[in-house]
Amino acid sequence: MSSFVPAYIKTRDQGLLKEKIRQAYEILNACTLCPRACGVDRLSGEKGICQTAEHAILSSYNCHFGEESPLVGEHGSGTIFFARCNLLCIFCQNYDISHEGQGVEVSSQDLAKAMISLQDRGCPNINFVTPSHVVPQILAAVDKAAEAGLRIPLVYNTSAYDTVDTLAILDGVFDIYMPDFKFWDPKVAETVCDAPDYPEAARKAIKEMYRQVGDLVLDEHGVAQRGLLVRHLVLPDGLAGTREVMHFLATEISTNTYVNIMAQYRPCGRAIEVESLRRSITDAEYREAIEMAAQEGITRLDERKRVFVLW
Repeated sequence: MSSFVPAYIKTRDQGLLKEKIRQAYEILNACTLCPRACGVDRLSGEKGICQTAEHAILSSYNCHFGEESPLVGEHGSGTIFFARCNLLCIFCQNYDISHEGQGVEVSSQDLAKAMISLQDRGCPNINFVTPSHVVPQILAAVDKAAEAGLRIPLVYNTSAYDTVDTLAILDGVFDIYMPDFKFWDPKVAETVCDAPDYPEAARKAIKEMYRQVGDLVLDEHGVAQRGLLVRHLVLPDGLAGTREVMHFLATEISTNTYVNIMAQYRPCGRAIEVESLRRSITDAEYREAIEMAAQEGITRLDERKRVFVLW
């Protein structure tokens, strides 16, 4: 990363990170970190939709080579998977982690050690997977990790079911935002994750993320340093609203938005409850999604080889 300095280093050097940690933990007294706004006192052990109290639940951390090309580099993205979730899609491919909470409670010091370990293994970034419900814990850990020598960019890998207020606290901490834009239709979002406000929340969140970091910027080796990277999982029978999502990105974010249009949907979890979700997508459905993106003006697409799962 040579001369590049991650945002959190600058923020910490300016003495601003401690205040962000304080603000984030204060929210946990009556939690409104995400749009669910459960209002529970997580610091006293109460749990809302995410079933997470004061301490984050760590599922795993490793060098991950299955992420988007600009995140992988030579040694893999340094992914930290948190258990539980604030969105809880019924078809989640990590159902045992997101719904069933497979993992162990960890301290901020434990998380900091995981970050340093991943950096020592050559990972070009620290990639927090499903971070929305554990923002305070992440901030506290980043502070400790920076003190211990962390110097690589942070990735906020989210469903985009985030509030602008919480994201504002993260301004100056994360260099890379990687939100999903899952569904355009509120009725689909209600059916699949009991969150009819998801499309509106995602639009607001992605606008705020873009305001903070802009278009994705790569170094001379093609590795991401800063910016927005959007994921969009193609669903059977057009349930994801691909054309509308691409139109939004092109007209209200940027035609230079880096997008990963994903083909790997397969029935998992409780997907059988929705008829259209009982099968994988077809090759034709994926090609149509790519065409829609181009027609709407989105052409900066992740170029990993797509793998189709027969079902």
